[in-house]
Amino acid sequence: MTGKRTAVLVVLDGAGDRLIPELGNKTAFQAASTPTLDTLAREGQSGLMNVIGPGMTPGSDTAHLALFGYDPSATYPGRGPLEALGAGMDSQPGDVAFRANFGTVEPDFTVVDRRAGRDISKEEGRLLQEAIDGMQIEDVTVRFVHTVEHRGALVLRGEGLSAKISDVDPHEVGKKVLTAKPLDSEAEKTARIVNALIRESFDRLKDLEVNQQRISRGRPPANILLLRGPGKHHDIPTMQKRYGIKAAVLAGGALYIGTARYVGMDHIHVEGQTGTIDTDFDNIAVKVIETIQSGYDYVFVHIKATDNASHDHDYKQKVLTIERTDAMLGKILDAVSNSVVVAVTADHTTPVSVGEHTCDPVPLVLWSDFIRPDDVIAFSEIDAARGGLGHLRGMDVTPLLLGYAGHIHKFGS
Repeated sequence: MTGKRTAVLVVLDGAGDRLIPELGNKTAFQAASTPTLDTLAREGQSGLMNVIGPGMTPGSDTAHLALFGYDPSATYPGRGPLEALGAGMDSQPGDVAFRANFGTVEPDFTVVDRRAGRDISKEEGRLLQEAIDGMQIEDVTVRFVHTVEHRGALVLRGEGLSAKISDVDPHEVGKKVLTAKPLDSEAEKTARIVNALIRESFDRLKDLEVNQQRISRGRPPANILLLRGPGKHHDIPTMQKRYGIKAAVLAGGALYIGTARYVGMDHIHVEGQTGTIDTDFDNIAVKVIETIQSGYDYVFVHIKATDNASHDHDYKQKVLTIERTDAMLGKILDAVSNSVVVAVTADHTTPVSVGEHTCDPVPLVLWSDFIRPDDVIAFSEIDAARGGLGHLRGMDVTPLLLGYAGHIHKFGS
């Protein structure tokens, strides 16, 4: 190996799993046809990874901070600011940001669907956004951006705001929207503002024509905003400052774009990268190749649809997403295999039998054309347990990638 290479991190969100009876007691990775991933495993090194730590169930936000080499316990600003960054929102000192879902509730605020069918189009989202963005409550301005499907980001701007409040999202259907409560004396105003905002969002959304049209099509109306993950931004050293590298993110979801931007990555837009099963995998491959060839030192590629399928208990869609990602990887490597070091993993396990994140470790493969291979010949949770990388933490991934890619200087003389 001579010179430096581009470190490429590919994360299939929530792709880790447990044995699935419908797949003959195999995981989705085992059941999927993955010639590229299996080649990487055969020619590279594999291991199992506890992304945050043994026994700890990762959130996607904290998991990605760890995968980028940052200690989440010291650098996590709350999910809201990351969503806001990913949505391209401006943030100023004193702002409080939230992750937002459009949900469906009864008139008594009992939650019927936390994600309003998960099928809100861009045009529907635009109309819903217009009903919320710019709202004024007391002396606080509400800024809201719809991102993809049911998701959005919301920022409160005003004096005396605090992120120390409880969520209003009950995280379960059949329960009523919660009342935000202050977690310290300085958060009473923010809790009051949020509770008024939730009531106002219902009043503004419930009778919109876009929701009447959804009802006429048999779809759940997006008639409320559910907020969670309040937080404020922190200043942390970027990847450029820590490692002297130029880094990029290709992702379809605001949270992942925002987390990457938080550590200093440039967002590379990909036409058709939606974060869902219909994402344009071919366009992602083309743009990844272009990004690598344009001189970026570190490229992060995020695939969301595996997690969506897991939350929906849909093992067929999960297998299909893995297979499409495998084909995408094959196209990338056909073009740039002699100039990259690649790691492929998941940010957490979301078993289709559970539908939520769990603490199970995830598989990791590290590949380049010069790496000493271990004895693993296929990519899966079961195979990775025998790999030469052993058991790792998420915070080990980026240093491994950058070390092999030649971007970490010798320690000592």
